[in-house]
Parts: sequence; C-alpha cells; structure tokens
Amino acid sequence: MSASNNGRICAYFSKRYILKVSAVLLSLIPCICSATDKEQTVRPNANVLVLMFDDMRFDSFSYRNGPVSTPNIDQLASESTRFDNAMSTTGLCSPSRAAFYTGRWGHKTGLDDNVELYSTRLAELDLNEGGLLRRASEAGYLVGHVGKWHLGARGTELRGAEIDLAHGHEPRERFSRVYTPYAKVPQVQGYYEGKLDENGEKHEYYKTLKGTYKDTEAYKKVTAGKKMLRQMAKDERPFFGVISFNQPHPAYRVPEPYASMYDPSTLQLPENHLAKRVNKPLAQDGVWWPWHDVGHMTDTDWRKARSFYYGAIAMVDRMIGELIQTAKEEGIYDDLHIVLLGDQGSMLGEHRLYDKGPYAYDELMRMPLLIKAPTLAPRTIHRQVSLLDITPTLANIMGLASDGDVDGHDLYPLMMHGDKAENGLQDVALYAYEWYNGAWFGIRAVRTPEYKFVWNPGDNRDELYDLKKDPGEVTNVITNNAYRQIRKQMVELLMSELERVDDPSVSKLKYHAKPYLTATNQ
Repeated sequence: MSASNNGRICAYFSKRYILKVSAVLLSLIPCICSATDKEQTVRPNANVLVLMFDDMRFDSFSYRNGPVSTPNIDQLASESTRFDNAMSTTGLCSPSRAAFYTGRWGHKTGLDDNVELYSTRLAELDLNEGGLLRRASEAGYLVGHVGKWHLGARGTELRGAEIDLAHGHEPRERFSRVYTPYAKVPQVQGYYEGKLDENGEKHEYYKTLKGTYKDTEAYKKVTAGKKMLRQMAKDERPFFGVISFNQPHPAYRVPEPYASMYDPSTLQLPENHLAKRVNKPLAQDGVWWPWHDVGHMTDTDWRKARSFYYGAIAMVDRMIGELIQTAKEEGIYDDLHIVLLGDQGSMLGEHRLYDKGPYAYDELMRMPLLIKAPTLAPRTIHRQVSLLDITPTLANIMGLASDGDVDGHDLYPLMMHGDKAENGLQDVALYAYEWYNGAWFGIRAVRTPEYKFVWNPGDNRDELYDLKKDPGEVTNVITNNAYRQIRKQMVELLMSELERVDDPSVSKLKYHAKPYLTATNQ
C-alpha cells in the first residue's frame, strides 16, 4: 500500500476514535495499520463509475428480499460490498447530493436546501465547493457526468466535466427564475372532485406513460451513459463518471409492461402503512409540495402508487443491466469500481406520507449502497454508514489530494475486513433536515441499531423510537417514563455527534435538552 493511502487509513482510525491530537502531531505518529498483499487494492488512477438514483428506497430489491425482481442489481450486489444500513444525510435531493460530492454537511457548504425550486433561497452549490468532480479533474482524470445534477446550472461543466450529457431538469443559465408548481395545485384539487387524468389515473402519483421503455427520459440517460462509457474506454486517462437518474422519483410514471407488472390488489403492505400520526411533530401534517395533499387518496390509489414504484424499480434494474453490459463490451468492467446509491428514500404511504418531507423515518433516511472494488471479495456490512463516507472512500480509491475538512470516513477498512474493522466504535448515524424549499425545520436525528432520537427545534415535540420493538416508528415514546435513561443517552449521543462535525445547532440543543439530561429513571 502506498504511503499516501496508508496515511489516509491511519487518519481514518484516528478520527473515528476521536483522538484529540493536532494535525502536526498526527503526522509524526507511525502508522500501525497493515494489510496483506492481497488487500493492497486501493490505488491511484482507478476507473470509477457512480450510478445514482433519485428517491430510491433500500428495501425493494430481490437481493434484500424485497418484492421486485432485480437480477442485474442482484448480480452487482454479489460482486460488491453491500452496505445494508447506509444512511442519507438529508431526505432532500440537493442537500444529499451536495453532501455526496463534497463529503461535508450543509452547515459547512451552505447547501442545506433544494435549489432551483419555488420558495428556496438557494440557486447553486458555491463554486468554491469543487467536490469530487473538480478534484478528479485536477488529478488528471477524464471526468464525465450524465443526467440529474440539481446543484445549480452548469455546475458539472464548471467543475471540470469534459463529458456533460443528458442534463436533468436544471436550467442551463445560472441564477434562472425558480420552478413553481402552479399547475399541480388545481390538478391535485381536482382529485377531490373526482377529476381523474387520462386512463383514470392520478398522474401526480402514478401514470402509465405512452410508448415503450425506449421512449422514456430515463432511456435517454441510458443512451448518454453508454456514449460516455465508450468514450472513456478509448481515452488513455483514468476516468471518473457519474450517471445520475431522475428515476424512481415520484410521481411514479412508467410505460408498459412496468405499469402493470405488479398487481395493486395483491401487494403486501408494511405495518405502518397509513398509520395514524399520533404524538408527532406538526410539520408532518404540512403540504410542502402540492402532492403532499393526500386526503383524496383511496386504498386503491395508494396500492397503485406503490405498484408503479415497484415497476419503476424493475425498469431501473434493466437500465443498470444495459450499462453494465456496455462496460463489459468495452472491456472496462473487470477493472471498474462501481458505486450504486440512492440519494435518499421515499414514502409510499407509511405514516400516511408521500414523497419526502421534514422527518427522519427510516423509509426516507435509509438508502441503498453497493461498492464494487475489483480486487476485493464481496461481503455484507451491517454497521451503519453515511452518504458522507462515500466521498473519502472514492478519494482514497482514486488517489485524490486532500480536500480539507471532510466529515465522512473512509470505508475501505470495512470493505477489506468487514464489520470487525470498527469493533469498539459506536455504531451511530447522524441525519439533518434543515430546510424544505424555504421552510425552516432545523431537525437533527441520531440513530443506533436499537433507538432513534429526533430533535425538532421548530416544534415543541421531539421523537424517540424503540427500533427493535417498533421498527415502523409508529409509537413515539419520548414521554414514556420507562425510556428516560435511554432518552438521556440518545440526547447526549446527538450532542456528541453535532460537536464532532462542528454543527452550530448544538448550542441550541444543549438548552432545549436540559429537561432530558436531568431526568433519570425512577
């Protein structure tokens, strides 16, 4: 292993054990990490392909015993490190994507809300935040980006993407006027009045598209992705490519055969499906986007929306299969590092919620994550990891120069050694929900395998869930005396995590948390 990569792994262990040692002193400490020759797989000039999907849940794939047959994703999973408890930073597109590219929380980058959508105060991720794209470009990589960016007009081009294709819904002019969903308001109101869309459907929730798979916007991105892979295969430089899809983001719109692939009447629904929200923060009742108004949704509507989502996942599997086949045909697959992820999950009726919003339920917080490293044996990681951790991991794989303050940690030790690589470390995930299109919430959540605490500073009601007894997070036990000590421990854990990442909200939490910290079991 190179000295630079050896140092990165040592720095990883130092940070995770929270050693209070200065950077100068750390440089003098000899690295005690070791690896066999077989494990010396991290190398500069590695070819990397990122497959990113929008609002893709963690639980639908057949490799996770989900309801959708996903043979191509399953095959990739069998060749990869599976991170079965990967967590997004924020259940909102722009902030989670900014976190992925930079490895930093929104309170550091300034990107903590959606961009380019009505009510938001933000137009783009600051160009000083070059992230993985610029770092790879400056390191001599051929950088390519296909599809959705959602971090500001021309952001990929301005960060060094030589291949820049099939843009998402972003405008091409910086600081354009934001998109405002005027037409969606009367459309949703019409559903209350019995006014259905074509084919008797509710197109803000589910729609059968005309034409075939090859007529979809998603297929245009597949075609552009294939073009990028072919160009990269012919270039002598190492490459870093991202193919980013809008699928399966709601509304769930797919052509046949995907629209009727799953029978709505036979779907198995989770226990928290349409569960009443009792003792929950008021923000969860808000209509933050027109289709959050779901009072018109019947049991059949909810089932159809779910069945169309499953159809979208089946189509995603086909898309992935085609891209992998192209990589094989071009002779680049065997040495290719592949990262498959979703930026966050999505709600399909759990807690009577649709899409995403200001909350921290697992259906939104958790995301799929696979990392294929050609020389590493496949394995499954059960420890919680963060979207932020992918950034330093890829930087290590590609041999990129340091980007300063990065909040994530390198996952390569887990990929080499499994869960035991972090024995003795707290298994914890941190989550935030600062804004939604201009509405402030300031939510912070901390999750262990057993419990989840959600601080809602904009509301007078926090949340505590016993994930072993109540995995659907239906019952908020924040006021249950039996959980006083657990509540105290989770609040202290959240404060510790916020301090670790220099989150300024910790000062407010310390004030709000006084009643929790002084209460003990009786």
